Amino acid sequence: MIYLFEQYGYERTGFYDGLSDAQLEKLSCLKESGFTKHIMRKNKQESCLFVDFDNKKNKYHFQTSYYVGVDWIVENEQPIYIQPKLSNELLEVDYLGMLLEALQETENLKHLEDLVHIDFHKPYIPITQKQDLLSPFLIAQFLQILRKIVQKGLKKSYYTVTENLNARIKGKILVEKNIKENLVKGRQTHTICQYQEFGVNSDENKILKKAYQFSRHVIQQKGKGFDTRPLLELINYVHPAFETVTDDIDIRKLKNFKSNPLFKEYDQAIKLALLILKRFSYNITKTEQQQIMTPPFWIDMSKLFELYVYKKLRSVFSSDEVKYHIKANRQELDFIIRSKDKSYIFIVDTKYKPRYENHNVSPEDIRQVSGYARIKKVYDELGCKDYDKVLDCLVVYSHQDCSEELTKEHFTLSPEKELKKMRAENGYVKFYKLGIKLPEITKQNSIES
Repeated sequence: MIYLFEQYGYERTGFYDGLSDAQLEKLSCLKESGFTKHIMRKNKQESCLFVDFDNKKNKYHFQTSYYVGVDWIVENEQPIYIQPKLSNELLEVDYLGMLLEALQETENLKHLEDLVHIDFHKPYIPITQKQDLLSPFLIAQFLQILRKIVQKGLKKSYYTVTENLNARIKGKILVEKNIKENLVKGRQTHTICQYQEFGVNSDENKILKKAYQFSRHVIQQKGKGFDTRPLLELINYVHPAFETVTDDIDIRKLKNFKSNPLFKEYDQAIKLALLILKRFSYNITKTEQQQIMTPPFWIDMSKLFELYVYKKLRSVFSSDEVKYHIKANRQELDFIIRSKDKSYIFIVDTKYKPRYENHNVSPEDIRQVSGYARIKKVYDELGCKDYDKVLDCLVVYSHQDCSEELTKEHFTLSPEKELKKMRAENGYVKFYKLGIKLPEITKQNSIES
């Protein structure tokens, strides 16, 4: 396994010296063509990983983007593991903490598409339990949505029951099955019947319970270095709601089950439940293994950062004051802010780029956000009828020396380099940037060559 961090190797710095002779041999097929992994996001191709060979240095160059995950560089030969970036030698970004906090804002549950990309068609990759980024990530999303479902109450519906009744008949008699199971064995008073019942023990709830059981097993297996308390709290919260739901669902039904898009929360929860079950090949004993097999996957940290920033913005502004994913002129803005007293009016874009603390915002990002500020519909959404007015643009980036708590004080202009206030971008009119701190945890896994 080759171990790297996200945002590694920019500006041709990622010449990796830790490759063994065996790994160099496996990578030799990339000397001519190199390797690039792309992911579709917002209908655009984004690069997760780039590998090429520098003939002058006689070394392989690696460049990672804003994605963490596990994938094959050379299929069945050489995998690569991309970890969350380090703040220093002991701390790394707590991607799970970001997700759990972001999903406390219920609006974010509507924007989970493209957050995780899983390729079940490729061969699985062996990793350890501690290296498993995917399972806790899926489970955190699943349990947060399940919590919302439980708060409202499990959905009741009609479902089919097959039962061997004694001295009574209900619904339809399954003649062939009854002959085999009862009459041939001399059980003359028993009859196998099939009938409809109304309640919570439907196939949808059985799938949710099955995935909940898998999730509980996974979290119980997580060892030192992983804070399971937030997930255990969610598990304990949803547990009572499923006590009357059985988990006796056929694996063939699991593999072919189609969720109902009319019930959006159920639709999301069942999709995640099926991903969790498929990730462990529908076998709960695999959740207990220390060495596990994972499908290649990628987690979009820039998308996660966007969800996290929205939760932080909502701690300062009401849902009427901050709007998420505004679509205008075939473009999609991250956020717009318009406070009730109109003292805060911003077009906000998130950039998961900590280098913006000490460097200027890139011209590409400035052009992107400034372009949003020229769209008539955006003026209308902000209640601004003066189309000659230059709108305030704000780039929010990640910076670990800032305060984790966001307040309105952060949105006032700082004449100096003050961490609790936004700063003007040099050379631009009404264009600002603001750093925000991400949660951190003690680094779990050492990088190995």
